[in-house]
Amino acid sequence: MVEDDAHARQVLERVLQRDGQAVIGYASAEAFLEAYHAGEGNACLLVDAKLPGMDGFDLLARLRQAGDTLPAIMVTGLQDVGAAVRAMKSGASDFVEKPVRAATLRAAVDQAVAQSRDHGKLAAWRQKAADSLMGLTARQREVMTRVLAGEPSKNIAADLGISQRTVEAHRAEIMRRTGAKSLPALARLALTAEPVTS
Repeated sequence: MVEDDAHARQVLERVLQRDGQAVIGYASAEAFLEAYHAGEGNACLLVDAKLPGMDGFDLLARLRQAGDTLPAIMVTGLQDVGAAVRAMKSGASDFVEKPVRAATLRAAVDQAVAQSRDHGKLAAWRQKAADSLMGLTARQREVMTRVLAGEPSKNIAADLGISQRTVEAHRAEIMRRTGAKSLPALARLALTAEPVTS
């Protein structure tokens, strides 16, 4: 775990240790890289997006550039869709939103550790995400893409030649059909469903 706030690090460590997870905490990305040995099985990385020095995005990018496949979970600000999208594009397999809820954290870590053991589980997770987007119309997919890019409803409406109310109706229907409870959750689905490119 890489978290610069000592109190937050202790709280997260306690939550995971209660579930029997072995946790090693680091206060910076640099300290983590100094101690890390690639290829440690049945492990995952929990990293805060905002760190002093090298931030969480740069850390993930460095690991991926080195060919490291350690599953990583990024901790981002609540409703920060841009950070969530950037996290997954940097190589995070998932992200959790602050304030971090214990059940959400446990589920994300369990899934990441399972993926580190079995790449078939990652493929199944990607397929499940793709299936949840299958029911969207072409217009809903277009609206979803623009919403996740951070465009305001007013701009989307003007570009598509529809009313702002129609854009909002599409957004609500997208959330209903996909089962996403928040925009970051929708971003997670959309990015997980994207085909893997080498």
